[in-house]
Amino acid sequence: MSFRFRTLRTARRSTLAAAALALSVVLAPAVTAGEAAAQPAEADAGIPLGAGYMGVGYSEDGTAFRPDTRQLELEAEGAASPLATQLPGIDVSHYQGSINWASVKSAGIKFAYIKATESTTYTDPQFSTNYTNAHTRQVIRGAYHFARPNLSGGAAQANYFVAHGGAWSKDNLTLPGMLDLEAGCYGKTTSAMRTWITDFYNTYKAKTTRDVVIYTSPSWWNTCTGNWGGMSAKSPLFVAHWTTAASPSIPAGFPYWTFWQYSSTGSVSGISGAVDRDRFSGTEARLLALANNTP
Repeated sequence: MSFRFRTLRTARRSTLAAAALALSVVLAPAVTAGEAAAQPAEADAGIPLGAGYMGVGYSEDGTAFRPDTRQLELEAEGAASPLATQLPGIDVSHYQGSINWASVKSAGIKFAYIKATESTTYTDPQFSTNYTNAHTRQVIRGAYHFARPNLSGGAAQANYFVAHGGAWSKDNLTLPGMLDLEAGCYGKTTSAMRTWITDFYNTYKAKTTRDVVIYTSPSWWNTCTGNWGGMSAKSPLFVAHWTTAASPSIPAGFPYWTFWQYSSTGSVSGISGAVDRDRFSGTEARLLALANNTP
């Protein structure tokens, strides 16, 4: 199944919602009433291969799964706010179409995560162009892999990711690769999901020497991994929490966040239509240190 690019973020969400409805009868596994009550809804069933992106499962994960467990610190945005010291960024895929990276850089964007791959067969058609042009315009960028734990093992998907854009180099402009975990538990138990993530992490680390960044929401992580703390000392957290508050909720098992996707409806010069807006919790010097793996 293929999808044409839509300039507005709402249009792509509507498209995927329609796909989910149309495919749910065909793809959803047969379960008894008791099984259905015991298991979280499988949002991944309606997302065709290639249609994943950062945030596609956020709303469904938040409504179908256990609620976030941490409280927000509500405070006004201003000179004394933590927001004043957080660096602005974006995440993009082919849904954003042609991007003018010179304009993005001029708009003050400090970093970008760019979709590279899914499973072991799909590479985003705009990845190479986006990744190269962001580098040319001196935007610190990283690649991300949209996880499909139901299609193949974590090690196999990490190998594919590294071979198709997810590798790393110490060049002042490349962030470690990121693993996008969302859109349902893919039929896996919490133990099986932990194993899948560990296999991906270990393979990526062996191939690149870097710790993979993990993107997820509190609801997804708390439900699909069972509040697991096993990655907190290894992987920087890229938390999804769309809010105007000064700080996000974070998954149990992580002590703090490194990146934060705070909106899916941002606007940035050089990009037509809506784009995800992100923040980095630190200074430009710390962002560069993360990119180059230096203290």
